Amino acid sequence: MKEHKDLGAALIQKLQERYTLNRENVGADARLSKKGMVFETESYAVENLGHLCVLRMKAMLGLMKMETVVLACEEKDVPLFNLDYVDAMGKETQIAELYDTQLAPWPGEAQSAFAALKARDADLPDPPAQSAHWYDAILYPCSYHKAGKGFTERLNAAADGYMQRFLEQLEAAPACGAEAKRAKIRAFAEELFAQGGPAVDTMTKLFGREVAGRVILRYMYGVRP
Repeated sequence: MKEHKDLGAALIQKLQERYTLNRENVGADARLSKKGMVFETESYAVENLGHLCVLRMKAMLGLMKMETVVLACEEKDVPLFNLDYVDAMGKETQIAELYDTQLAPWPGEAQSAFAALKARDADLPDPPAQSAHWYDAILYPCSYHKAGKGFTERLNAAADGYMQRFLEQLEAAPACGAEAKRAKIRAFAEELFAQGGPAVDTMTKLFGREVAGRVILRYMYGVRP
C-alpha cells in the first residue's frame, strides 16, 4: 500500500519557500511516552505569519498512527487551518478543517476553491455520523473529512490540495491586527481544551492536565501565558 505523506514535513517545506520558520524548544514535552502511546511535538514560530505545530502519535506497536498539523495565522486574516490523518490498522481518515477565527468575513470565492476539492472526492466514504460538536458553528462547510481503506493516493492528493490552496490564498490575504487575531485563536484553543475530546482527554489522562494544557494551548496553537 502506498504510504500516506508526512503532512507536517510537506507543509514545513511549502512554508519555507515563503517564510522563515524558527523551531521552538519544547523541552521534555517534545516526546511523551506512556502505556504504549508516544506523542512527538514540533512547534514553530513563522515570522510575519503566526504559529505552526506538528503533533504525531503512535500506539499499538505502530498499528495506530496519527498526525495533526495546525497553522494558526496571527498576522493574516484567514481561517485557522487544521490537518489530521489517522491510520488505525489500515483504515485511514483524512481531515482538513477550516475554522472561522477571522476578524472579517471570509470571501465566498475563497471558500469555493476548497469546496471544489471536497466535491472531487464526493464518491469516497464519509465517516460515521457523529453527535454535535461545540465548534460546528464555526467550522466551514468546505472542510474535508473522509475515511476508508484503499484510498491513500486520493487522501494524499486532498491533503496536498488543501495545503496548496491555503498557501496560495495567504499571499493575497489581508494583513490584520495580530493582537485581535491572537485573541480569536486563544478563544478557540481554550474552548477546545475546556470541552475536551478524544485527543485532549487521552493526553490529560496519561500525562496530567498541566502537560496536556502546555501541548494543546502553547505548542499546538501558540497561546502564550
